[in-house]
Amino acid sequence: MAGKPIARGVDRKPERTVEKRARPDEIAAFLDRATALRASGAGGGAGRLIFALDATMSRQPTWDLATELQGDMFDAAAKVGGLEVQLVYFRGRGETKASKWTADAARLAAMMRRIRCEGGLTQIGRVLGHAGAEARAHPVAALALVGDSMEEPFADLAARAGELRLLGVRAFCFQEGADPAAGEAFREIARITGGAYAPFDAGAAAELRALLGAAAAYAAGGLKALEARADGASRRLLGDLR
Repeated sequence: MAGKPIARGVDRKPERTVEKRARPDEIAAFLDRATALRASGAGGGAGRLIFALDATMSRQPTWDLATELQGDMFDAAAKVGGLEVQLVYFRGRGETKASKWTADAARLAAMMRRIRCEGGLTQIGRVLGHAGAEARAHPVAALALVGDSMEEPFADLAARAGELRLLGVRAFCFQEGADPAAGEAFREIARITGGAYAPFDAGAAAELRALLGAAAAYAAGGLKALEARADGASRRLLGDLR
């Protein structure tokens, strides 16, 4: 696929002059304003979703399933305003790549079909860091993360999730299987960002289709669009978002 490698973070020198430190009440007020903006669908973030998938070796069956189902995300979003998607994946020995943004389901599917899963450790931290970088460049409404394991220090993931919250990016974390470490990490990433967590069974096409469609509807139209959907997956995610 014509993806671009995600560069590792670069340390920067601190600014020479620092304004006064924010008081706890100012930080709380900022978080309240950010939450209100997301709840109303305001702020220009609707319509952009980062679709992040674990492409390590165990994931090939679900990768193929996600390739088949990704068009349903665009269909769900089209009903409430449309969607731009960026595919991000990790696999092998430190390989994490991101595609260009696209509003074309066929183009995204073609890119996904050219990718094969390879053995390796998870790189969820780099995915979260990339999502933050994208959100600083232009508004991103949501991150949909699909995976089945977590092999990284959780403190790093929590810190990056906190950055996403401040940037207004909700993480929808969908866990395949029942790995306890992955479940704990995915739940916390969702909680910290104000997003949602949901497990799904391997091979459950209808279940994953509904979850991806609900995440896409939120990205395109905010909470109102998700509330307008009558399916169980949307109600399931709304329970976390509220």
